[in-house]
This record gives sequence, C-alpha cells and structure tokens, in this order.
Amino acid sequence: MADLKKLAEEIVGLTLLEAAELKKILKDEYGIEPAAGGAVMMAAGPAAGAPAEAAEEQTEFDVILKSAGAQKINVIKEVRAITGLGLKEAKDLVEAGGKAVKEGVSKAEAEDIQKKLVAAGAEVELK
Repeated sequence: MADLKKLAEEIVGLTLLEAAELKKILKDEYGIEPAAGGAVMMAAGPAAGAPAEAAEEQTEFDVILKSAGAQKINVIKEVRAITGLGLKEAKDLVEAGGKAVKEGVSKAEAEDIQKKLVAAGAEVELK
C-alpha cells in the first residue's frame, strides 16, 4: 500500500495548473470527479433528486480567465497576487486562456477577483 501521508503532502504541494491536470486525468482516465466538498466521488448519471438541487442558489463559483487582453503583463501580476503562483505558472495560465484562476470560491470573493482582473485588462467569466 502507498504511503498515504507522503501522497497527501504531494497533493497539497501541487500548483493550480498541476491540480487542474490531476483533475483532468482522474476524470478522463478513471471516471472520478471531485465532489463539491473536496472529497472524491465516482462519476455517475444524474440522481433522481438532481432537479431539486439545480433550483438551489449557487454558492461556489469558478473564476475563468477567458483572455488576457492587451495588458497581459498587468493580468499576469494580478493572477500571481490572487493565486500565489510563481511567474512562470501565472504566465502559462494567462497565456492558455479559458483556464480557472480560482475554483470553488464564494460569490463575493469571485466578484472581487473578477473586478481585479477586469481592471487589469482581462476578460473574465464566473461559472
């Protein structure tokens, strides 16, 4: 059996880009998707109670950077300040476009991040 403490330390040490890649691998290759609470659950068809859940107000938002716009350097600086990423990781995230800057944040925090990125010249979407 794997050393679970070591595995946990490695997961905690992932950058945002590495975590997104891990999420994609788990979903595409193993059919596993992260649950809203951070736990892992198997991908399945919609449950019988799914329509009732959809009527609830969304409490967690993802801030998606659609494009950096003309002021890419300012956007990279803002992404670094928001995420704590290094220069290379922030630059890669900004240049990739369509990537999540922050996931699972409150509505107020998501709107605050959106304002900062738009002020820096980026095009941002909340999901």
